[in-house]
Amino acid sequence: MTAVLSPPDADRAPVGPRSGGRSCWRLLPWIFPALAAAGVLHGTGTPDRQIAIYGLYFLFAVVLPGTLVLRALYGSRGNWPEDLGLGAATGLLVMVAGWALAAATGLQALLPAWPALILVLFLAVPKLRRCVRIADPTPLPLAWSWSVAAVLVMIAVWGVTVFENTPLPPATGVIYQDLYYHLALVHEMTRSMPFQVPQLAGDELRYHYLSDADMAAASMITDIPAATVLLRLWVLPMAATAAVVFAAVGRAASGSWQAGALAAALGFVGHALTLGSPTAPAISGLPVSLVSPSQTYAMPLIGLFTLIALEALRGRPLRWAWAMTPVLALVCAGAKSSVLPPLAAGIGLAGLVLFRQRRRIPWVAVGLLGSIVLGILLGFRLFAGGGAGTLAVQPLQVLRWVTPYNKTLGAGDGLGLDGLLLPGMVTAGVAGWAFVAGLVGWWVLMQAPRLIGLVLPPRSPQSPAGADPARWLLGGVVVAGTGGLWLFAHPSLSQGYFYFGVMPAAGVLTAWALADRVRNWRIPLAAAAAGAAWQVLGPEIGPPARHTMAGWAWSLAAPVLLTAAVVAVAVLAGVLARRSRAVRALPVLLIAAVAGGALGNGAYLLFGRAVTVPPAAVKMSPSVVTAGEMRAALWLEDNAGADDVIATNVHCVPIDAADRCNARAFWVAGLGGRRTLVESWGYADQAVAAHGTGGLSYTYQPAPYPEVFALNERVFREAGLVDVARLRDEHGVRWLLADTRAGPVAPGLARVADVRFTGDTATVYELRG
Repeated sequence: MTAVLSPPDADRAPVGPRSGGRSCWRLLPWIFPALAAAGVLHGTGTPDRQIAIYGLYFLFAVVLPGTLVLRALYGSRGNWPEDLGLGAATGLLVMVAGWALAAATGLQALLPAWPALILVLFLAVPKLRRCVRIADPTPLPLAWSWSVAAVLVMIAVWGVTVFENTPLPPATGVIYQDLYYHLALVHEMTRSMPFQVPQLAGDELRYHYLSDADMAAASMITDIPAATVLLRLWVLPMAATAAVVFAAVGRAASGSWQAGALAAALGFVGHALTLGSPTAPAISGLPVSLVSPSQTYAMPLIGLFTLIALEALRGRPLRWAWAMTPVLALVCAGAKSSVLPPLAAGIGLAGLVLFRQRRRIPWVAVGLLGSIVLGILLGFRLFAGGGAGTLAVQPLQVLRWVTPYNKTLGAGDGLGLDGLLLPGMVTAGVAGWAFVAGLVGWWVLMQAPRLIGLVLPPRSPQSPAGADPARWLLGGVVVAGTGGLWLFAHPSLSQGYFYFGVMPAAGVLTAWALADRVRNWRIPLAAAAAGAAWQVLGPEIGPPARHTMAGWAWSLAAPVLLTAAVVAVAVLAGVLARRSRAVRALPVLLIAAVAGGALGNGAYLLFGRAVTVPPAAVKMSPSVVTAGEMRAALWLEDNAGADDVIATNVHCVPIDAADRCNARAFWVAGLGGRRTLVESWGYADQAVAAHGTGGLSYTYQPAPYPEVFALNERVFREAGLVDVARLRDEHGVRWLLADTRAGPVAPGLARVADVRFTGDTATVYELRG
């Protein structure tokens, strides 16, 4: 049950009688990311006590139980850092299982005992007690630890860039509306099943909400406010776990610790290239995000699944780990629906290769695909809904978010989701299509750090070139994720999550392709440094004076041509100096240079944003939520009953929208932590299904229940006694949050309801009776 599953011995550090004395040195690298994360959280207003409590929670309630379960079902990697990283990912499965039991039975008060129960079980059962230690230690070199720890420090620095513009409530400022939406879901996950849409009380919730469930479990166990968990404490451990998991995937695939560390760096620090272009390519950032908790939560889970699939396809027995695969697939589906299809494509491609080689059915691939299909089907039944319903087939729609297209051919596209192609492409002539082809080619070039492993694929340390299923697995994942980006269409670019989800796997493939060709790392490191220097210090080309196809074509082509000229000169110099050796080294130098460019761009952007002066105090605008308004909502969180329903006149962004209402003002349900009768409906199934009706996006569609909405509005405008009674008796409303910035509020409202709290323009009323 505790068999060691790890790569070839060439990668292992020797273990001798004095290795125990090196434990302190092995711990030293990991102190720095922990201190960096704590410093970032402290510097962005997180209370120190809550930082410490959450750190202990993550270690003892997630990482430790998960590591024990991983070793019991899957085995050990032979070293503590990888075991703890993969154990943290497994711990997410363990925690979501405990949360699901609590939500199904209404026993949330017992949830803090769940991780303790797991630990007691492993200490009490002799066979499980063996999982506490590593039976066959094969520690990794300290250089691996320092390299991966450096990646984790960079992730902590990334935290500065996302936290400094997101204030902790109550504070006057603009918080991205999706964070309010997820905060409302976190509160909803503290209740019992079945779940409802917090912004439309009574509607069934159909959404991939397991990231919110994980935060809800953390908040219930630690008693830390849900807003602090979401806006500060949760995202850095998730991103760090994902980085360590994909470092393990990289080492498992290549047999090289250097490739594992580089995979983590490319996956979670590296950006796409720009080479001085006046614009960045679409989907050029990181695969983790504060504003998309579901995407961030999915990364360590899909990384764990990828590792299990990779090991199984190479013939290593999974034994009890087979029990994990359907659970892992279901949780991945409930985390982010876009992460499983690319993995299924990769496993299917690897299975076809195995079938062709062996002329028999690869039952391992069949079993893995069966688990994924089961997860997708159950996930569609349990979680599907919301924005996923607007996904359509429309090739090249991603170009709507590429400036050179939307300023030229796409200037009049509008919503543009009708038809097989965007309107600007339908009417484009030969020159227009040449421009479109050039934009696609430019995007591919800029994404070279993530796609070069497809052109210069690695070879396995165990198999001849082309025979290793792991190569086909990773290649299939990257191709499928990239294809999903370019094949599908969404009004908010949500098809981009197909590509975000495969970025770490693409980093593994690039790192493996480089490590497979390297015999001496000094020359590749020099090439990587040169690539980083050119990306950061190379000349920049400004946008064209006029938005024409010719102008944009030259602005994008000039940096590429200049880079090609520099590369050609460097290659010529190398050929003259080393001749045949330089020619043979060209693939290594090319991969190293583009990898260095990606890391240089990522480090430059991260540190550049982190060291800039924090933004000045937010000026009052219709999109701002004031500290007083936040306090009114937070008062409801502290004083309203867990199942109470609130009515509000806040519906739109900006709050005082007079004509078209962008119905994404989710802060009353988010900060108030209670269900609302009708707050905002921009992500409701009804609004999503009506996308395009009347020429309006789904976020601008009218309220889904006109009669209820009209009643809600009359109460705030007129304060009629009969309407107030209907609101209370027919719809179960107990509280009102009225905001004069959202519209006129009847003075008589205080005569039919009791004023309980006032914060600036927002007042909380309690209905009588």
